[in-house]
Amino acid sequence: MEWWQAILLGLVQGLTEFLPVSSSGHLMIFRELLGVDAEGFLDFTVLVHLGTVISTLVVFWGTIWKLLKGLFRFRYNDETDYVLKLVVSMIPVAVVGLFFKDFVSSLFGESLTVVAIMLIVTALLLFFSDVASGPRGWVKPNSHRNGISYLQAFIVGCGQAIAVAPGLSRSGTTIATGLMTGVRRENMAQFSFLMVLVPIIGEQLLDIVKSVSETGGLFSGEVSALSLSLGFLAAFLSGLFACKAMIALVKKARLSWFSVYCLIVAVLILILS
Repeated sequence: MEWWQAILLGLVQGLTEFLPVSSSGHLMIFRELLGVDAEGFLDFTVLVHLGTVISTLVVFWGTIWKLLKGLFRFRYNDETDYVLKLVVSMIPVAVVGLFFKDFVSSLFGESLTVVAIMLIVTALLLFFSDVASGPRGWVKPNSHRNGISYLQAFIVGCGQAIAVAPGLSRSGTTIATGLMTGVRRENMAQFSFLMVLVPIIGEQLLDIVKSVSETGGLFSGEVSALSLSLGFLAAFLSGLFACKAMIALVKKARLSWFSVYCLIVAVLILILS
C-alpha cells in the first residue's frame, strides 16, 4: 500500500463512517479501485476504525463526561437512564459479535455484489425512514425520557446487529430504525453515534487479539508504519468533520438524498463488476 493510497482510504473511512452510506462497503470498493493488496488490509482497517472512534470521543466528549458524572452519582437520574438505554441497545450486536462473528463473515465474505445488494437495502431503509418520520408520515415522535424508550433502544440495537453485513450502513440503519420507531431526529443522531462506540472498540480489540494470536505481533508488517499512521490520521481528521456534519444533517436534511447516492453506487457496482 502506497502512502497516498493510505491517505485516500483513511479519508473514505472517516467520511463514510458517520454518513449513512456504509464505511465497510466503501473501503472494499476503493480497495478494489486502487488495486490495494488484501494482505495486511485488516491491520489498516483496525487502525482507521480506531481513528474514527477517537474522533467520535472528541466530538461527544462533553456529553460522555456528563453521562459518566451522572452515572456515578448512583441514582436513577437522566444520565443513568440514558446510559442504561445505551447498554440495552448494545445487547443484540454483542450477541452477534461474540457468538456469530465467524458465521457472518463466512456468510457475506468480501464480495462487491453483496456490498451492492446491501447498499440497496440501505437506500430503502433511508427512504422509508424519511417518509415515515416526515410531516405526512405515519410515525409520530414520542415523548419518552431522553427522547427514547428501552424498547426503542433495543429495536435500534437490533438494527445495528443486522448492519454487520458489508454495505449495510451502521449509522444509516440505526438512524433509520430509530426514526421509524418514533425517535425524534434531534435525539437519534447522538444516540446512534454513542451506541456504536463500545461495540466498535470491542470489535477492534477482538481483531487485534486475533492478529496477535496468528502473527505473534500487533500488526503483520504487510502495511508500512507510514501508511498505517497516515491512514489513521486521515480517518481521524475526516471523521471529526463527518461526525459534526452528520449531526446537523440528521436534524434538518432529508436522508433520501443519501438513499439516492447508495442506489447509484449499487447500480454502478452491479454493472461494472
